[in-house]
Amino acid sequence: MNVKPFRPLPLALAAALACVPFAALAQSGTMPGVESSVSTRAAELPRDSVYQLPLRLTDQHGRTLQWQSRRGKPQLVSMFYASCRYICPLIIEGGKAVERALTPAQRERLGVMLISMDPERDTPQALAALAEERRVDPRWVLAAPAPGDVRSVAGVLDVRYRQLSDGEFNHTSALILLDAEGRIVARTEKIGTRPDPEFVTAVQALL
Repeated sequence: MNVKPFRPLPLALAAALACVPFAALAQSGTMPGVESSVSTRAAELPRDSVYQLPLRLTDQHGRTLQWQSRRGKPQLVSMFYASCRYICPLIIEGGKAVERALTPAQRERLGVMLISMDPERDTPQALAALAEERRVDPRWVLAAPAPGDVRSVAGVLDVRYRQLSDGEFNHTSALILLDAEGRIVARTEKIGTRPDPEFVTAVQALL
């Protein structure tokens, strides 16, 4: 079985957050006793929300966004890198396949974000070229974090990766479903043009 209800362990989230500088946590409002204009909003996040991790991303249009800005809408999320020529295109096709199984109204209620594990090479230009090459929906966000944040975001998403000597990566190939509060609801490692039926059911049920 490829899909199962998933709840990230608080310890895993804590380990990822431990890699984040104090100043970033203070800015996000997640540190107790630290005043911030967004502290009330951040305090309302569930403990197991991936948005507890303060993360700034740069998308394929060169725009900067905070990961937490995706809150309020279910998200289909994965990690990838643009120069990959085998597995990552299958991740993209897997996302498309899931969307094809949805009604137009359901697709509008689902956000899609692919996060790079290779931010040094995945510039906005590289991400935009990939989006055009793979003909992804304009609603999709392809984005790269700062190099120092890759390990943290991979940790909260339970994505394992290792860069090889030739610059390529070995990595977990997964589609991850987040609810509107950033909690992991389901995941599948069955990717490609045929969607995982159980994962599609989980997406439809959430929407």
